[in-house]
Amino acid sequence: MGNKKRTISKKWLLLLISGLAILGIGIFLNHGEGALKGAASGNDLYTGETGTQSVNGVNIFYETLGEGTPVILLHGNGGSHEDLFMEMEQLAEAGYRVYAPDSRGQGKSSAAKEYHYHDMADDVYELIRAWGLEKPALYGWSDGGIIGLLTEIRHPGTLGLLAVSGANISPEGLEDSFLMPIRFISGNNGSLTDMIVNEPDISTQELASIQIPVLVTAGERDIIKQEHTEMIAESIPNAELMILEGEDHGSYIAGSPKMGEILLDFLRRNGM
Repeated sequence: MGNKKRTISKKWLLLLISGLAILGIGIFLNHGEGALKGAASGNDLYTGETGTQSVNGVNIFYETLGEGTPVILLHGNGGSHEDLFMEMEQLAEAGYRVYAPDSRGQGKSSAAKEYHYHDMADDVYELIRAWGLEKPALYGWSDGGIIGLLTEIRHPGTLGLLAVSGANISPEGLEDSFLMPIRFISGNNGSLTDMIVNEPDISTQELASIQIPVLVTAGERDIIKQEHTEMIAESIPNAELMILEGEDHGSYIAGSPKMGEILLDFLRRNGM
């Protein structure tokens, strides 16, 4: 009888852990309450032009909107460029030309055998070359922020300005409450989930090599540890730090005008 009770307890424990893992992934991939608000608000003004560009063995789907100084927007893990439709509209209306790709294996872009941040950064570099852009600004949210950092680290001088939100330079920068459930379901098979658990691996020395203006933001209740965000900003020579009070990983970004307003101010203050 005692053994049976222990077996049932283990089953319930596994169910609980599995549930937490699913919840953690759901929060990350749907970007919390912000994405729900964005989906509910609709995007009637969102009428960009679409295209597909082949780079590094994958087909990258992208959307462009507006005319003017080029700004690239990069979404987070498991999302698509549509997560940033609010920022796209704000930038286009302010006189910028927005380029918003879907990262490999996400949105409408084609899949890869396995996923690594450095490959996605190289995709962005090749897209910039294919689009004929000269030192565009780049804004990246979450994984998009990691990709943005790596783009300038691996290809110095490519960007004219960089802004990142909720980015980390190693898995240790993630809050344990978020990372542990994902580790539980990770299969070590090169998936997007495995990428969160095992990457990135960016050193503070590499951050110090970035010479362009950089804005680093995070929510007060982000899934990124605040001291980790502060360390990123402190390691980049020409960086600004902004911690948004009362905000989480995506509440001020998806479907919210806040990040677009912050980004526009940063662009204008730096002559773009």
